Amino acid sequence: MIVTEGLKKIFNKDKKNEVVAVDNCNFSVNNGEIFGLLGPNGAGKTTTLRIISTILKPTLGTVNVDGLDIIEEANKVRKNIGFLTGETKLYDRLTVKETFTYFGRLYNIDEAKLKKRVKKLIEMFELDDKKNKRIAELSDGMRQKVSLGRTIIHNPKNLILDEPLTGLDILARREVTNFIKKERKQGNCIIFSTHVMSEAEELCDRIAIINKGKILCVGEKEKLKMEYKCNSLEEVFIQLIRSQDEKSNSHI
Repeated sequence: MIVTEGLKKIFNKDKKNEVVAVDNCNFSVNNGEIFGLLGPNGAGKTTTLRIISTILKPTLGTVNVDGLDIIEEANKVRKNIGFLTGETKLYDRLTVKETFTYFGRLYNIDEAKLKKRVKKLIEMFELDDKKNKRIAELSDGMRQKVSLGRTIIHNPKNLILDEPLTGLDILARREVTNFIKKERKQGNCIIFSTHVMSEAEELCDRIAIINKGKILCVGEKEKLKMEYKCNSLEEVFIQLIRSQDEKSNSHI
């Protein structure tokens, strides 16, 4: 389970051009749930996920992952988290099998267990005929499969997926979507970040909409549609973003 309370991140805090990237962010994510963090580009999604993943420290507020504080017990938190982001690059010269092995060793997984884990991931993502190919030779869809395998090499119970479907073709997208659903079925806790409302409609149990660093709503999809009298998440999203912009403009 992941819980954020009063989360705030300010960049350039001691300079004139400070930027409030995340502003009083509060939400919780349960086991066996896909929680969507939805927002336009630059809304604060990735910064929030980086904080949860211990990559960035918050300016204010707290985050707990399975009861562990991300600052006081960062190393333990990392063992319980798999973080997938488009900015984590794979090594083109390594093969698929070498990639999984390399990341497994970074987590200090016992060699015998790692060998079995690598074999399992290759089977899980149907990469057996690609296991000895270099990353540079793979399609975007195959690379994303390897990225997902790398993300879960240590078998984490909390997955943080930052726009994992971006740039995938229909077949690759379906395979990644099925993987995410399977992880939920196994009782894992999943944060799914996207700016594509149709992805959230298909996958997410609950959502939070974030813009300009602020959480505008949190709740189950259908309940939010009823609350805001909308037929789709896209309509809810547009209504909330416009309302926020109107309030901002009224204070200028």
